[in-house]
Amino acid sequence: MDFGDSDKLKVLAIAGSPRRKGNTDTLLEKAVEGARSNTDTEIIKIILTELCIAPCRHCDGCLHTGRCIIDDDMQSIHNLLRKADRIILASPIFFMSLGAQTKAMIDRCQALWVLKYVLKLPIAFDSQSKRKGLFLSVGGTGFSNLFEPSLAIIKSFFTVLDISLAGQVTYRKIDAAGDILKHPEALQEAFNAGKALVNEK
Repeated sequence: MDFGDSDKLKVLAIAGSPRRKGNTDTLLEKAVEGARSNTDTEIIKIILTELCIAPCRHCDGCLHTGRCIIDDDMQSIHNLLRKADRIILASPIFFMSLGAQTKAMIDRCQALWVLKYVLKLPIAFDSQSKRKGLFLSVGGTGFSNLFEPSLAIIKSFFTVLDISLAGQVTYRKIDAAGDILKHPEALQEAFNAGKALVNEK
């Protein structure tokens, strides 16, 4: 699983929900649909629950190389994260934070943190690219600050990757399966956000 060598804009869509075809997945599909409306894009979608991603051991095994010593699917994800021009990350909210699958992936990017801040090496393979990201999320409660903890994590994650947060689509009180379909404005917003993400310079 890798991007081709074409000059097309490389978009990585990350499905972080443990439930397939749920509310978060639906938003992600709409955002990808929007991104795909620009024919000059190459889109790869990864589903975290289908991959083997062990939790970070904080063993410092990456400290001298910038490469995680755990040999699992994160090695290929690191490669995709470094190649992508745009990232669309979708995760539901559990206990006021990102889902476990998404957080495990982000924690395993400690190796990329080392690469950037300890070894002083570039993160992006194309250092000239202005990389941008989009965050999609839903949560069941109506708390006004529901997405703030997750946004703090996303912003930190994107900063390590030299990615600017170009937008977010977040909806509260979305809990039961199919709830997001009752909000066509949310689907349109996700589509528009995906389209804007790949059309912005």
